[in-house]
Amino acid sequence: MKTKFLISMALLIAVVSYAQMPRAEYPRPQFERAEWMNLNGEWSFTFDLANTGHERDFSNSKGFDGKIIVPFAPESKLSGVAHTEFINAVWYQRTLQIPQEWIGKDIKLNFGAVFYESEIFIDGKFVGRHYGGSDSFSFDITKFVSDGKEHNLVVHAQSDLRSETLPSGKQSHKLYSHVCMYTRTTGIWQTVWMEAVNPCGLERVQVFTDIDQNQLVVTPTFYHLSNGNRLLIRVKDGDKVVAKANVVASQGMPIVLPIKKPKLWSPESPFLYDVEYEVRDASNQLLDHVNAYVGMRKIHISGTQIYLNNQPYYQRLVLDQGFYPDGVWTAPSDAALKADIQMSMAAGFNGARLHQKVFEERFYYWADKLGYLVWGEMASWGKTSSSVAAARNFISEWTNIVVRDRNHPALVTWTPFNEEWEATTNEMGRFLTDVYELTRKLDPSRPVNTVSGGLYVISDFCTSHSYQQDANKLHTMLFDGQKFYQPQAPGKVHANTVDHLYYDGKVPYIIDEFGGIKCAEANPSKENAWGYGDAAITKEDFYKRLESQVKAILAHCDKICGFCYTQLTDVEQEQNGIYYFDRSAKYDMERVRNIFQMELPKTEK
Repeated sequence: MKTKFLISMALLIAVVSYAQMPRAEYPRPQFERAEWMNLNGEWSFTFDLANTGHERDFSNSKGFDGKIIVPFAPESKLSGVAHTEFINAVWYQRTLQIPQEWIGKDIKLNFGAVFYESEIFIDGKFVGRHYGGSDSFSFDITKFVSDGKEHNLVVHAQSDLRSETLPSGKQSHKLYSHVCMYTRTTGIWQTVWMEAVNPCGLERVQVFTDIDQNQLVVTPTFYHLSNGNRLLIRVKDGDKVVAKANVVASQGMPIVLPIKKPKLWSPESPFLYDVEYEVRDASNQLLDHVNAYVGMRKIHISGTQIYLNNQPYYQRLVLDQGFYPDGVWTAPSDAALKADIQMSMAAGFNGARLHQKVFEERFYYWADKLGYLVWGEMASWGKTSSSVAAARNFISEWTNIVVRDRNHPALVTWTPFNEEWEATTNEMGRFLTDVYELTRKLDPSRPVNTVSGGLYVISDFCTSHSYQQDANKLHTMLFDGQKFYQPQAPGKVHANTVDHLYYDGKVPYIIDEFGGIKCAEANPSKENAWGYGDAAITKEDFYKRLESQVKAILAHCDKICGFCYTQLTDVEQEQNGIYYFDRSAKYDMERVRNIFQMELPKTEK
């Protein structure tokens, strides 16, 4: 009885602790191990506004005066700090203790994201440095820690936002938020966690879903190889194994798994197969076990149409910026990520363009589960492309992002840039071409929308932005019977920009920003409130304007294969969302849904 009581109490304590820990869920659901430890919660911290922490030996600190809740940025309310002025540098500290059962394994310290340049120290010893504010990264800390011993972890994060070398998205370069620039994010803003991995464990996989030949192609990467090791793969539909492989563990060698009559993934039927990966040694001893999933689907372009599973698929997208009133870039909970998608679907959208922010993996997980198309976008604003340092920062970070997220079935398009207009020299065209080619090499399975609504240099399809509020003018502007609308840079595009192209009607065309309608009745005017064009006076005026704009676009459905409405929620002073910033209802969502879900008009073939 006593033993049972103690076990019950231990379980209760564990449940309570989990419930109290912020963002307690496993942060990488498509590649999950059992042996892991969440490091979120209260850390000590201090600002380092003069960036003199190294001179003051902060790397050896056993604790700073301030307290902060990780993984929320110090600008956020949920961090307990809510400091919204510029933060040049910030230091974090907490203790680590390695479980005894992790003896003999490699210990990985993982960061979902830290903005921007980060340095990691354990017991005052330098572990590593990372450049990038939106990508995930990991350090092997095995040689720095011992089981059962308490260690001191210190994280230093720097952000020189106004240097114009950092891809920062819509973080304001002014003191306060303004127009469509918002509260900044500094330091740790996604989950920090440790996991125990066998030295010969599986580092990652790349999967290709070939629905034309009914097969799944898996290309593994291992931390290290040892002669005699094998990789076992099981693909499961519930409890039924539908495909399996048992092969020699080889670095980067594709493994083909035939799947008879595969169930396809789509927004209408988001079926996911479970996948199990095992690494075993020559004596069949288990070295590593990873749980994953895969959605069998195909996205491709033919002519002027984008196809999903070999059928033309009209994309009804919404612009989602992923800001939260209390968490800024960080969702307050995993449930909030799921709820954002459900809100969007309730409003009639089948997907989203994830705008000027790299969303965390848990968002992609819910998109995969719920059947929600997404475009993955880099936080490309904030840097100048004429700087070698800026280009280097962008390319290294974008590479990591593509590699991290390329297995998600919901992700159907890469969008590295938004509204780039540095057209005074050919250097920008060269940079865009390099990023396009890099993206296609890292992931040949998806189309690349190189620049959303900006300089059209090289791209798998063309996109445009128009906030013309008059529906008749919008309809004519998009296609006047002879040519398509293509936005030009503010001011004159220089003649020496030979790389600049004009849309010729030979690839798909999508208007991936329109609307942005503000409503005076829904959002009573405030001094700093902002939106596109003149506000609709009443909600009824909003419905009529929205319906007329959607009809104007759908009338071109034989030439334009999708749209993206701006935007899902208000964001701070930008008040043109179909929901309020706190996610509460702004309009009659059934009526809004009926507008965005209007049937495509019949067109002549």
